[in-house]
Amino acid sequence: MKKSVLPIISAVAVAVSMAVSSTSVTAQERPSYHANQTMTEAKENSFWWPNMLNLEPLRQHSPESNPLGEDFDYASAFNQLDLQQVKKDIEELMTSDQDWWPADYGHYGPFFIRMAWHGAGTYRVQDGRGGGAGAQQRFEPLNSWPDNVSLDKARRLLWPVKQKYGQALSWGDLMALTGNVALESMGFETYGFAGGREDAWEPDIVYWGPEAQWLGDERYKGERELENPLAAVQMGLIYVNPEGPNGTPDPVLAAKDIRDTFARMAMNDEETVALIAGGHTFGKAHGAHDPEECLEAEPAAAPVEQQGLGWKNNCGKGNAEDTVTSGLEGAWSAAPTRWTMQYLDNLFNYEWEQTRSPAGGIQWIPKDGQASNLVPDAHVEGKRHAPIMFTTDLSLKEDPEYRKIAKRFQENPEEFELAFAKAWFKLTHRDMGPKARYLGDMAPQEDLVWQDPIPEVDFELVNDSDVAELKQRILASDLTVPELVRTAWAAASSFRATDLRGGVNGARIALEPQINWEANNPEELQRVLGELKQIRADFNDDLSGNKKISLADTIVLAGAAAIEKAAEDAGHQVTVPFVAGRNDATQEMTDVHSFSFLEPTADAFRNYYSTDSRLNPAQMTVDKADRLDLTVPEMTVLVGGLRTLDANYQGAKHGVFTDQPGTLSNDFFVNLMSMDTQWAKSEDDESVFIGRDRESGEQKYTATTVDLIFGSNSELRAVSEIYALNDSKEKFVNDFVAAWTKVMQLDRFDLKS
Repeated sequence: MKKSVLPIISAVAVAVSMAVSSTSVTAQERPSYHANQTMTEAKENSFWWPNMLNLEPLRQHSPESNPLGEDFDYASAFNQLDLQQVKKDIEELMTSDQDWWPADYGHYGPFFIRMAWHGAGTYRVQDGRGGGAGAQQRFEPLNSWPDNVSLDKARRLLWPVKQKYGQALSWGDLMALTGNVALESMGFETYGFAGGREDAWEPDIVYWGPEAQWLGDERYKGERELENPLAAVQMGLIYVNPEGPNGTPDPVLAAKDIRDTFARMAMNDEETVALIAGGHTFGKAHGAHDPEECLEAEPAAAPVEQQGLGWKNNCGKGNAEDTVTSGLEGAWSAAPTRWTMQYLDNLFNYEWEQTRSPAGGIQWIPKDGQASNLVPDAHVEGKRHAPIMFTTDLSLKEDPEYRKIAKRFQENPEEFELAFAKAWFKLTHRDMGPKARYLGDMAPQEDLVWQDPIPEVDFELVNDSDVAELKQRILASDLTVPELVRTAWAAASSFRATDLRGGVNGARIALEPQINWEANNPEELQRVLGELKQIRADFNDDLSGNKKISLADTIVLAGAAAIEKAAEDAGHQVTVPFVAGRNDATQEMTDVHSFSFLEPTADAFRNYYSTDSRLNPAQMTVDKADRLDLTVPEMTVLVGGLRTLDANYQGAKHGVFTDQPGTLSNDFFVNLMSMDTQWAKSEDDESVFIGRDRESGEQKYTATTVDLIFGSNSELRAVSEIYALNDSKEKFVNDFVAAWTKVMQLDRFDLKS
């Protein structure tokens, strides 16, 4: 399950009324968690010590939260589904009008497209967090975001389908598939669909921004430079404010926000134009009344009798023609439930003038009363309206680059349709990882570069005898234990559990951009890889038939051989598990720009830090461990083991608390727990600490914050003490090997049930 880190919104629902629209720029105050605690409620330690290191990200999504149990095999269950029948049931639902929430134009398709879009559209490339996997839209804060007003109703409409297919169809897959069926039911040919989104049972812990207000905007500095890793422009929005930056109705300025935001969500200019134009071909915006006057509390703050539904509308019918979501009102085309070219035609065929919706939101209609009766009302027969545009829609006309693309799409409808189909597929599948994880037979066969393709293994794999021989050759070379460990770690630890990208499979560490990442110590890395390539080539030449080993497998095997030797040198016999089956990607298969977002700004396991982070070193330690899907004990044992293995960035000695660097022992913990050493900040470098013998005053060690945090933080110290015990030497080695193997196999989806 993918995970995230460092919340600004408590996992406990914030009990505060939020009667706002998804586009209103009026920020509403959100009380802090502390302010909401009752006198009788147990207070978290962070209440008293707000700067205490938060380890909760490493404990989220525990098996105890999962009602299906650890043994449930979702892939097997999903593969038993008749997806064509599922699609028929969803399509039938599209036009089965429900009185409690009537469909616009008698079709729920546009509503379900918005649901799927907003479910997947939280994905961001900087840290891989967000996206549709886990169906996080069901939980706070997303369930109660201003931009998600009324999507609680969309999921309730889908409940009969979910109930029918049960455990075999996750909410995440159902929501994405429903978006596809919605498009197809309105005449659009989608590019494909893949299942495999296992549901979460608790909210991800995600940093959504620094603001303490819904729709606040405190995430920019300088020339509107958006804080990393954020993508949306305001707290509680998926993308941008459709009225313009902070409500400023300037299409050119809005284009800057659009370009930045969509790029941070993995979309280029062409994909951005296709998504906006394609998405706004369907449906309408809802702003029949002022949200602040009509809407009650969001789901998280709604009374229990509403059973999880929020935003109760007290104006008019409370739905249908009185619906309030964004605060903007109207449709972009005269046929909002059909795939047409009307959106682009209207955009370019009319000049647009600024007006306001009944709710007061800034929007645009054709000048001089043109097309005033073009669009039928969604619910009132015989009533008609002018088409509308948002400020952000006009950006596609006013921004020079967007205009070129939009005009080309208008003049080439088939090109536009394919571009939207592929962009929609990317939007709804970007966070799923490689195609190896796709379930079902509806996914496109084409390899797309954003999927990080790796060639299929078309050769015979090495056996145990071959592995033993190759280990001997590697250890007989001039390569050292620390060099081999550093190289294997650099390759494997590029993996992100958040979006299942990176890792050693594909051997992309030998390609741009990873080969030159600063954290990988490029000069050493290129030398080590050069020698490993030669050893591999000679070894493969000696093998018979179609048998060979990939560079990716060689890198992992070299790390395993080094650890076995290091353990032996410390007096322990251990075998590091190794399973061949990786293959090597090419530079042509690698999107350099996309992969650049995986470059670490910090890696506590190598004692590497850059200044390009909003987090302090201790927080970055947890963040990195979280993205490697590690538990607290796994993080602890890996840091301690890698220190004694002398695996630090550029061979730095910080945290190497041992007289035998390059061996695998529990010396890091033994010496950190010892009272023989007294620590103080260095007078020369505020990021370094000096450890001196308590009696003689002689310097013994140097350390960074992330070395000492394992002795200063009470929870980490409790774990560290276990590994420092006299009878834990063997346990330490075994636990380290298990955690190391886990990291080496994070991207081996073929080994996971």
